[in-house]
Amino acid sequence: MSKVYASAAEALDGILKDGMLIAAGGFGLCGIPELLLQAIKEDGAKDLTFASNNAGVDDFGIGILLQTKQVKKMISSYVGENAEFMRQYLSGELELEFNPQGTLAERMRAGGAGIPGFYTKTGVGTVIAEGKEHKDFNGETYIMEEGLFADLSIVKAWKADTTGNAIFRKTARNFNPPAAMCGKVCIMEVEEIVQPGELDPDHIHLPGIYVHRLIQGEHEKRIEQRTTRPAA
Repeated sequence: MSKVYASAAEALDGILKDGMLIAAGGFGLCGIPELLLQAIKEDGAKDLTFASNNAGVDDFGIGILLQTKQVKKMISSYVGENAEFMRQYLSGELELEFNPQGTLAERMRAGGAGIPGFYTKTGVGTVIAEGKEHKDFNGETYIMEEGLFADLSIVKAWKADTTGNAIFRKTARNFNPPAAMCGKVCIMEVEEIVQPGELDPDHIHLPGIYVHRLIQGEHEKRIEQRTTRPAA
């Protein structure tokens, strides 16, 4: 069966439902699955939990789903740049589970590898450690974090073949590979789809075994913070 679908809406058909835990790739506005996020908005699925490094900005990325109040909870590391996120969180409309970036990435990777939990020193002695199991190894205290097993992963790559073998370009690699790994179903959007054998096996960042559905589309390349020197 072909993994290639004609549109984001078709790729999500039969999978998306209310109350899902969705792992989303991207960091800031780099490497975010914008076509799939737009399709989720148009579908209207609600009470969603997103595991993502951040929540985009107000009018792009996961931020568009915050505007429509389709997101119930965020599992994130960084939540700046988004006024609506701040408003909903401070008013009690949005749940937030903070994770250090490395911990969140490892939770996704662990889920993809079938690992239910792991120990880390990150967060010991902070609010991050509250309610979590503590264990000492060689005189050092660690806390246990659980692997993240998502109902759905949505990610964005630069190029993939029709079987889903994918290459991410530069910093767009960020959270995309571990996010793709931890979902029961992974849908990936790419800029270009090629035939099997056209990609160098040594250049593959994500094996196609993790990818269930695939779409190609046009993407907007935004710059989150533009800093320039004054004109002479």
